[in-house]
Amino acid sequence: MSEPLPECEPPAGQQKASRPVDWGDFREHLATSEKDGRRRWIFARQPAGQWYRWRTWMSWVLIGIMFAGPFVRIQSNPLLMFNIVERRFSILGHLFWPEDGIIFAVAMLTFFAGIMIFTTAFGRLWCGWTCPQTIMMEMVFRKLEYLIEGDAHEQRALAAAPWSIRKAVKKGLKHAVFLGLSFLIGNTLLSYIIGSDALIHIITSDPRGHLVGLGFMGVFTLIFYAIFARFREQACTFICPYGRFQSTLLDENTMVVAYDHKRGEGRAPWKRDQRMELRRNEGHGDCVDCHQCVAVCPTGIDIRNGVQMECVNCTACIDACDSVMTKIGLPRGLIRYASLNGIEHGQPLRFTARMKLYSVVLTGLVSLFVFLVLNRPDVQSIILRAPGTLFQQAAEGRISNLYTVKVLNKTHRNLPLDFKLEGREGRVVVMGAKQFLVPMDQLAETSVIVELDPATLTGSTTQIAIGVFAEGKRVETVKTAFVGPRR
Repeated sequence: MSEPLPECEPPAGQQKASRPVDWGDFREHLATSEKDGRRRWIFARQPAGQWYRWRTWMSWVLIGIMFAGPFVRIQSNPLLMFNIVERRFSILGHLFWPEDGIIFAVAMLTFFAGIMIFTTAFGRLWCGWTCPQTIMMEMVFRKLEYLIEGDAHEQRALAAAPWSIRKAVKKGLKHAVFLGLSFLIGNTLLSYIIGSDALIHIITSDPRGHLVGLGFMGVFTLIFYAIFARFREQACTFICPYGRFQSTLLDENTMVVAYDHKRGEGRAPWKRDQRMELRRNEGHGDCVDCHQCVAVCPTGIDIRNGVQMECVNCTACIDACDSVMTKIGLPRGLIRYASLNGIEHGQPLRFTARMKLYSVVLTGLVSLFVFLVLNRPDVQSIILRAPGTLFQQAAEGRISNLYTVKVLNKTHRNLPLDFKLEGREGRVVVMGAKQFLVPMDQLAETSVIVELDPATLTGSTTQIAIGVFAEGKRVETVKTAFVGPRR
């Protein structure tokens, strides 16, 4: 009670809310733009509190995974790699190929179904806690900005001040750090595409041999720099569709960052040594209209206006409000994680019928995904007649066809392969070797000759089956066409 309340100045260009609240005006324009369309720059105060600490720890873990992902190896494969150029994808050390497209399709459906049920139950926790844009903006670039330029009031004063050596040094240092970090992020994402080994080779070799790649890297660096240095929170409000998509998923039972209006209204400034009974008798609630929840909001909204598209559930307003409540001796939680029914009727979070339906769909998709992964063949083969070739007839009368064989080895070991005809008399000869060795996690190609007795042919074109054997065990049977003389 003896500690003074923090200064309650709203951000520049934004007036303090007064009661009654204009519930319609804030939905007519974005908090980051003026009504005439001009950009309203957000100077968010640095948050502090338990939720911010938990988000910081979570962010360090996720940032560590992001930067380490391409370099950590599991069974010689990257932890994460999405090589679009060579169409090779590594997830948790397991390689996936274009032939595994059905698995990727099911995985994407599972991901989106998971987002639907998660958002229905817990709102935009993804945005506030795990989204790469939010993590890098709030936990890396924003922290560096606080370190170099100071907190919100110092940043605002620096932006309004005339150019001087001090301002030029601070601005130059900040943007140089932002550019360097954007270049590091760009290289890290490149390693997810081409692999860490290829990236290290490019870095350590003569840059004149990679001018095109360096050009693209410069473009990516500028894009990341523009996002984090200039575009910032507008990437969430203008580009990302999730904020608009959430309106179809949230309901009165969804857990969101919410202001308890029943407890907080009518809001009025706190007077020193004010008795709570007198405040209640005057019709005032617990909200002291200090504007701290707005001052720390990275998207510039007033959470007291209710659920809004721009809210990313970052919890900064919860920490700010809890700090003020503690200082004036009132219970924390005026702004908290809660559902609309929880605030209006005191109902706990419950598992609704819609959540049950989404859960059934999600369980089915997860089961299908697990089934496809566990039953994915270790070897996938394509056997086709060599284009432009005709059948050959040997002196002893056997008919032969030349085939091109492509085999994809999806295992983590080298596989020696044999080929045998199934259901017919004849033989398969691998050209140049007795066995065909396919390196692990690689696509290999060879040629084989299939020989058949003319008596076994059913016409000018005969369907045959070739068994693919690895270490004496049949791993696949491939059907193809065999061409012979007309009968």
